[in-house]
Amino acid sequence: MSQLENRNSPKTLMLDKDEIDIGFVLGTLWDHKIVISLITLAFLLGGYVASNLMTPQFMADSLVQVEQKPGTIGGADIEQLLGGSELNTSAEIEILKSRMILGQVVDQVDLDIVVLPKVWPVIGGWILRSGIKRPQFLRNSSVVWAGEYVSVSELVTEHDSGSFGLVLRTEEGKQYTLLDEQGAEIATGQVGKRLVVEDPWFELLVSDLEAAPGAEFIIEKRDSLSAINSLKSRLDIQALGGRKETGILRISLKGEDPFEIVESLDATTQIFVTQNISRQAAEADKSLEFLEAQAPQIREQLTSAENRLNEYRLKNDSVDLTFETESALSTLVSIEASLNELELRESELSRRFTPNHPVYESLLEKKGQLLREKARLEARTDNLPETQQQVLRLSRDVEVTQQIYVQLLNRMQELRIARAGTVGNVRVLDKAVMQGQISPQRTRILILASLAGFLLAAFLVLLRSILNRGVVAPEQLEEMGLSVYATVPLSESESQKKDLIRKRKGSVKGHMLLAEANPADLAIEAIRALRTSLHFAMMDQVNNRLTITGPSPGIGKSFISANLAAVCAQAGLNVVLVDADLRKGHIHEIFGGMSQDGLSEVLSGALENESCIRATSTPGLSWVSRGSSPPNPSELLMQSRFDEFLNFLSGRFDLVIVDTPPVLAVTDAAIIGKSCDTCLMVVRFGSNAPKEIEIANQRLATAGVPVKGVILNAMEKKAATSYGYYGYYNYSYKSD
Repeated sequence: MSQLENRNSPKTLMLDKDEIDIGFVLGTLWDHKIVISLITLAFLLGGYVASNLMTPQFMADSLVQVEQKPGTIGGADIEQLLGGSELNTSAEIEILKSRMILGQVVDQVDLDIVVLPKVWPVIGGWILRSGIKRPQFLRNSSVVWAGEYVSVSELVTEHDSGSFGLVLRTEEGKQYTLLDEQGAEIATGQVGKRLVVEDPWFELLVSDLEAAPGAEFIIEKRDSLSAINSLKSRLDIQALGGRKETGILRISLKGEDPFEIVESLDATTQIFVTQNISRQAAEADKSLEFLEAQAPQIREQLTSAENRLNEYRLKNDSVDLTFETESALSTLVSIEASLNELELRESELSRRFTPNHPVYESLLEKKGQLLREKARLEARTDNLPETQQQVLRLSRDVEVTQQIYVQLLNRMQELRIARAGTVGNVRVLDKAVMQGQISPQRTRILILASLAGFLLAAFLVLLRSILNRGVVAPEQLEEMGLSVYATVPLSESESQKKDLIRKRKGSVKGHMLLAEANPADLAIEAIRALRTSLHFAMMDQVNNRLTITGPSPGIGKSFISANLAAVCAQAGLNVVLVDADLRKGHIHEIFGGMSQDGLSEVLSGALENESCIRATSTPGLSWVSRGSSPPNPSELLMQSRFDEFLNFLSGRFDLVIVDTPPVLAVTDAAIIGKSCDTCLMVVRFGSNAPKEIEIANQRLATAGVPVKGVILNAMEKKAATSYGYYGYYNYSYKSD
């Protein structure tokens, strides 16, 4: 065989681990297209059912803008000194996710109270969503149906209690009974009336109830942390604008109840805005509190300074200041006012920066300049008369303290106005709105389910093809050193007849010989080619006996034997077919006869040689049945009577065809083969593995029975193998 043929053989293509034969893979998938389609369809239906049984998830979203945060005390001046503050939405996102915000949402929307209806397993949710009302024959069932609900307005438990669960069973007349988790009755209540239970202590208010008597609902009071974590897991916050800080936040919330998620999201944004305003006002309150604490002290200092000045003037007969002293006093007062303003700025900056910050250092440097200038003026006034110096000092204290007090009052008024008009730096752009259902995405589920079904089916088909290493091409047999005498296609008409017999459990009797029933069948054409090959193969043999065997049962040995005998008889030969399978031979079924009075009777001496031979409707064709099943078939075949019987047949007929049992099952085939010069082995397409064929060949060779050639039977036209094989399926020539 050429190198190209070796590379293209199915065995090489299937077993080569370094290369993948795409043609074989695609062909195998096409051959099993019905199985793959059914599995894919099953997965598609499963995906459709699963998508309908899944609980829908909805999503609502809103937009919030976070603006640049203004300052409070000296805000405009300080922001100008700082060059403006950077917008930081990350901090606002974390605030939105904090327990401070979400805890208030849980309390406001009552997310810690959960009412769950008792429903059927798996399909219960689908029944409620589909609007299926309670059927009459289930009117007393505890399962909840569409249109039945319970509204709980209030459920109060002890503060230190964790999760708390109850079962509410509806009764007649808008009444209900409460059960604990073990099913014991706790109390009975009325819709619209507050129910107080002492042990365990809780208060319950059912505002509305619409359900058939006996329907049960599970009421859970979750602890605050569990409710907050549940809300947080459904909340998603994204900063829009990419790397550029736009201050726009998109807040989305997922959940099963569309009304609940809209209400919860609106509550989240409103509480966030309120908290932001409170935080801005808190800064003003803190500064105002500090200034209000300083105002009485400054007022007291001003009164004390005025009293000292008046006392000194009365004591010294109302001393007046000169022009130079007035000028110095005015400058000192201005410097003191500037220093006081810097003190206020320093108190604001000290809460934000350390003294090493450049802005803080700049303020300290300016403050130092003013202090040095103040020291120079004070040094100049030391040369004035004592009375002028004292009046200057006292007047300066009065002027400076008065300016400080006036500035303090102005700042307090500004802070009161700022606190009253605080709006915060957060505003809601879009209120919460329902965006629709986000899951299950039925189209995606159906596509993924179909793809999964197809891939699984393809994997199983390819795995089965890999594990099933049956012979599928003549080249595989030739690689084993065996000559292929014929490849017999699978006969559809023969398969249909056998199926009919199996369905009727053997009640169909009559002619089953395909060579006569349908002589134009492709399988018969292949057997005619086998007849031609045998004519030349048996020319140099000592006797005219042909043994047909195989590795295993059910591979079509009897079919090949019977139809080969028929086509040889049609060619003018006098042929006899011997059923040598004394255990399970069924040649008699092909010819429509009985198995009794056959080979086993001849070998046991109960019947003469001539008496077991039966004629057929085909001229020149005779057959011998297996006879009654003996307890010792191998011992009968080893007797001399068997050789004498074969010699008798060889002398009377032109060709003796012996159908034998499987080689690997019993030793009968090796015993029979020693009495026949020609031995052919039948292997079935896709059934017999190469290793199985090799063992059968070695077993016959060990017994001294060389296999002349192989017949590949039941060859099927499959896409996985037909692309590299041209046989009777590809070329058929029938008469009109």
